[in-house]
Amino acid sequence: MKQTVCAIICAAGKGARAGFEKNKLLVGDKALRTTLSAFDFPAIDEIIVTASEADFEEISSLVTTLPRAKVVLGGESRSHSVYNALKSATADIVLIHDGARPYVTRTVIEGCIESVKRNGSGICAVECRDTVATVKNGKVINVPNRDTLRQIQTPQGFFRENITCAYERAFEEESPSYTDDSSVFARYCGAPYLCEGSRENIKLTYAEDFRDNTARCGFGVDTHAFGKAQDYILLAGVKIPSESGLIAHSDGDVLVHAVMDALLSAAGLKDIGHYFPDTDEKWKGASSMSMLEQVLSMIGEQGYAVKNLSVAIQAEKPRLAKYIDDMKNALSGVLKVDPTAIGISAGTNEGLGYVGEGKGITVNAYVLLRTL
Repeated sequence: MKQTVCAIICAAGKGARAGFEKNKLLVGDKALRTTLSAFDFPAIDEIIVTASEADFEEISSLVTTLPRAKVVLGGESRSHSVYNALKSATADIVLIHDGARPYVTRTVIEGCIESVKRNGSGICAVECRDTVATVKNGKVINVPNRDTLRQIQTPQGFFRENITCAYERAFEEESPSYTDDSSVFARYCGAPYLCEGSRENIKLTYAEDFRDNTARCGFGVDTHAFGKAQDYILLAGVKIPSESGLIAHSDGDVLVHAVMDALLSAAGLKDIGHYFPDTDEKWKGASSMSMLEQVLSMIGEQGYAVKNLSVAIQAEKPRLAKYIDDMKNALSGVLKVDPTAIGISAGTNEGLGYVGEGKGITVNAYVLLRTL
């Protein structure tokens, strides 16, 4: 008979050590969303997320895409929150996991489940790489043998009845505030078994832990043909003399269009044709730099900002070398990054293809986004 599995995701904390104005799991790209997606596979029959009263509505909205998930009100401590979730669980096995560990893998989760089935418990852990010391008043008192030490992670798995009974006893005898569930199990049920964790399964605790942990890269490419009756082209908003202009519905800034597509791609959004269709008169002759500002606002709403940008222009004509610094400075102002975070190269196509024949310009753009 199949043993059912419930994942309890602890998300009721404030994350005060991260220094954010709101729950750290709901900042930027929402680490909680990533954590939940890690448990969204067939082996998990039920997902219970603990939430504070302040975050209950937002977290409830976040889990609507997961049909097996529900949200329960947390408590004044992690122990209270887990206990509330346990009282709501119905599965045979429970895996208790920190919402702030979004990089947990399916392999680690499945190993935890198998350990519970085989041994009655499964505590994810990894070996200590650094020497650990016991200290007092700024002095080292003792240095334990590193070979006997492990760094404890989550998920931590148990048979539901056992861990629920342990928590019930804990609340009968004291007002518990344990930092993890293996400690509760060890006190009331016996020594738990370890299972394989992962170095990547880090816990996001401080503000620096969130920097670039969910960085996104994106690639964009655009091509425009010459043929417009004007004596210049626009690249990054910079006016460059040319025998003819580039044909386009907007102002034809092929560089900016490639950058816009790279930004949208990195943020997981649709391409510029979706947001700025050439069938809409609103965008006829529109400033591409203004459109770029709108795209930046869109990725900002997703919790991202630009970290760096690399652009490669393929153009047989006009010659662009003396305009590159102007282009970098123009993009720097809009993207809100230092010019040194922007690289622009310009080359010909050695006379080959439509670029080499001087019929058009192609631009490739690569962008890296950082979390806000």
